[in-house]
Amino acid sequence: MRLLLKIMLVFGMTIAIMIPLLLIRGTISERQEYRAQAVSNVSRSSAGAQSFAGPVLVVPYVDQVEVEEKNAAGEVVRKVIRDGEAGRWTFFPERLSVAGTLLPQTRRLGLHEVRVYTFDAAARAQFDVVIPADADPRLPRRIGQPWLSYGIADVRGLASMPQLVLDGHAQRLQEGFGSRDQGGVHVRLAAPRAGQVLRLDTRLKLRLAGTESLALVPLARANTFQVASAWPHPRFGGDFLPNSPQVGAKGFKAQWEVSSLASSAQRQFLAGRTLPGVSASSPAVDDNAGNPATEGIDAVAISLMDPVNVYTQADRASKYGLLFVLLTFVGFFMFELIKQLRIHPIQYGLVGLALAIFFLLLVSLSEHIPFHWAYLIASVACIGLIGFYLSSVLQSKARGIGFAAMLATLYAALYGLLVSEDNALVLGAALLFVILAGLMAATRKVDWYQLGAMRPQVQAA
Repeated sequence: MRLLLKIMLVFGMTIAIMIPLLLIRGTISERQEYRAQAVSNVSRSSAGAQSFAGPVLVVPYVDQVEVEEKNAAGEVVRKVIRDGEAGRWTFFPERLSVAGTLLPQTRRLGLHEVRVYTFDAAARAQFDVVIPADADPRLPRRIGQPWLSYGIADVRGLASMPQLVLDGHAQRLQEGFGSRDQGGVHVRLAAPRAGQVLRLDTRLKLRLAGTESLALVPLARANTFQVASAWPHPRFGGDFLPNSPQVGAKGFKAQWEVSSLASSAQRQFLAGRTLPGVSASSPAVDDNAGNPATEGIDAVAISLMDPVNVYTQADRASKYGLLFVLLTFVGFFMFELIKQLRIHPIQYGLVGLALAIFFLLLVSLSEHIPFHWAYLIASVACIGLIGFYLSSVLQSKARGIGFAAMLATLYAALYGLLVSEDNALVLGAALLFVILAGLMAATRKVDWYQLGAMRPQVQAA
């Protein structure tokens, strides 16, 4: 009965330690929100996550309709031609090639570092379109002045005036996308004739600033994107992955080849979708992943990732907090029963709080120093404190040092889980198996009925 009561007491203390662990996880989430606010502030003051799309050729027209008018007597006197409904034709390029260099920088806002960039790019596109002929020569359409548009998520990122060359002639760009309520630039062209063939060769050079991520929209029939950068930690997202990207310590090079047969970008554009990560009125930034949101048009995406996100790492580490407390309390419980020691519930609680404080130290230190040094300092401080305290609780320096060595092994294993994200599950499962196997091997000859009936020794003052 006393053994069962002790087990319930240890279980209750484990649940109680969950309260400070949850509070610490709440603090980590709060710091993550502060970091997201820093990204948002930088985006508002300069430019947010960028997207580039285009060019698109839009030709407006007005149909002519024939109507009959009657006089006061109700007789048809003549036929007149009036303007009917207005419409527009949207033409996409046959080929689009975008090549550029992503120049990364880091801005510090308080404790937080925000990754920004400048995209020096050249976009070349070829159009081969035919203006539809009039269905009825007696009712010719009135074709208006078309516009050639480039979509840009946040035009504040235009570091200099883009240079557009159309069929070898420089063009003067105007603000706005031309046909939609979204950011971009456009140029007006001469009105074509019905049935006319338009073959256009466009070349645009631009310098575009942005924050953390860039998206390129494949609106042509055949699209080729080439991006190079000195940033060594890219993340390729969006709807298409690059072909054999080269990523190293000196940066990355990536190339995409996307066909209109594999993309719904043209259909989504005609349906009114906005650029990736941009609402109908303003740009937005995905603060959690640094990626453009996926509700917009199909696109390829590049994000300048932080190799060690301290808040993500600390949050992942805190998820193992309950396991650390549970294993420590199990070790106490084994000492108490096998060595017939008396360990007070307050002593359980103090050690559990020391384990919980580790995660708070970790996140606070990692905001000022590299994560691996923060982890080392926090773990050494907590392990040293617990070892010093347990030398008296367990009535032996050797037992205190042994318990501290066990905790050091656990912390080392946890660090391995954090840095090996892809193998975290298998490593965690192996760690639990080894711990369970060790407990079973150590207690395989224990007579639990006899231990439950024995009275623990009184601890010396």
